[in-house]
Amino acid sequence: MRPRSFLIALAAAAVAFGSAVPAGPASASANVRPAAVPGLPGFDISGAQSDIDWGAVKADGARFVFITATEGTTHQYPNVGRLIAGAHAAGLVTGTSHFALPNASGGAAQADYFAAHGGAWSADHQTLPGTLDIESNPYGATCYGLSQSAMERWVADFVNEYRARTGRWAIIYTTASWWDTCVGAGGAFGANDPLFVAGLGGTPALPAGWSTYTFWQYAASGTFPGGQDVFNGTAAQLTALADNT
Repeated sequence: MRPRSFLIALAAAAVAFGSAVPAGPASASANVRPAAVPGLPGFDISGAQSDIDWGAVKADGARFVFITATEGTTHQYPNVGRLIAGAHAAGLVTGTSHFALPNASGGAAQADYFAAHGGAWSADHQTLPGTLDIESNPYGATCYGLSQSAMERWVADFVNEYRARTGRWAIIYTTASWWDTCVGAGGAFGANDPLFVAGLGGTPALPAGWSTYTFWQYAASGTFPGGQDVFNGTAAQLTALADNT
């Protein structure tokens, strides 16, 4: 779910690196939702996006949307509030995400910034817990210059602080290749944090610590604006995730 400007440019790199960046279209077939994939359709966009026809995406079957709200501790995407309002008015379950920069500041500081700038949660039947988008660094070293143990601590600091601020465990968006390289098998995040996995085409590989995914981004473009996603469950289960029930 990195800023949309990166997705297409890095699609070929995603294939070469085993989908270590969010899914991009390696071919036309990569943008088609695999027929055997169960679940509810949705999509993800940047908070810089300006024009979404919410009625059209709802009519096309979208049930949820993720909107990138913040990056690091210095950037809030400008249209987040308006996009959330539009999605809610159309009846979509809505989540926001934070693009992590672990080399810029601590995990707790970034969780605080996210919670205060679009990542808050409320039990309104439509708001998902916030998402930590942590993946290959578009600005430099893949693992942001951190060891696996340091990255594990960074993620733990983020999700624990987000929990303290909102009462919810964050969703974690990542890929198996990046996570296993940069975080490793420690942390046991799968016990609390739902997985939003990025991966092209067929059933995606899962990062260490998770036995299943909750959301899957299977393409960078398709029926809906932005990334093409599915929720691994029913409409009632999606509402239960939103409401923490």
